[in-house]
Amino acid sequence: MSWNIRRRSRFPALRSADRWSERAPRLQGLLTTERPTVLGVQEALADQAFFAQASLGDGYRVTGRGRSAAGRGEGTPIIYDAERLEMLDWEQTALSRRPNTPGSRSWGSIYPRIMVTASFRDRATGLCFLIINTHLDHLSERARLMAARMLRKTVTDSSLPAIVTGDLNAGADSAAMRELQHRGMLEETWTVAGRHRSRQWDTFANYAPPQASSRRVDWILASPSFQVASAAVNAERYAGGWASDHLPVQAVMRLAEAWPGLRGP
Repeated sequence: MSWNIRRRSRFPALRSADRWSERAPRLQGLLTTERPTVLGVQEALADQAFFAQASLGDGYRVTGRGRSAAGRGEGTPIIYDAERLEMLDWEQTALSRRPNTPGSRSWGSIYPRIMVTASFRDRATGLCFLIINTHLDHLSERARLMAARMLRKTVTDSSLPAIVTGDLNAGADSAAMRELQHRGMLEETWTVAGRHRSRQWDTFANYAPPQASSRRVDWILASPSFQVASAAVNAERYAGGWASDHLPVQAVMRLAEAWPGLRGP
């Protein structure tokens, strides 16, 4: 699952739908119902990430920190079922010309942008894979494209099949999406899914009834070695409303052993 859960504002929300006190139980309801094995969240403050983790249950863990130079503020953490998955390694990288400098910005980004990368071993199968979770710039198309190139390089440099989750602030025909899918390196999971469990809702619904369209900014992409059984944009309401201005996107997939080294130690 990939979900921009909308950061909790430090200012009083003008709309009751945007208040974290009202949104939190809705988020809890959806996560308790769905219980994804891996959840990539965007715009999460530390307390929101821990709330999402607790909503999923005691067996879940979270990795990632804020995007500022001090590691504070909103982030793109990965929350995972530690009873099913063993995390082997993780890192957080700035999407800038100085990837090892926390808080750095490039290419016209107003805010720092990051990716959290983690490798996992599936305890049930022994197979290993990579997860990358990110949130690309909302204004600069160049920043989105350059960040997508960094994401692509991370995937190609890895020996593992990969899943990319994120609010890319970019549509299906954007330069960023074309970059990620160049030469079939990654596939958009809705497109290749065996079946769809929902209509293809516009993922930025802004607390309103969603519209069925091809306009999306939230995505899950995966290496071709993943067989995607189903995909969905989850528009269910909980506790009388939606938990975020974005709808979560989901995919059920299976990893087939494709080459030597896929199994962990």
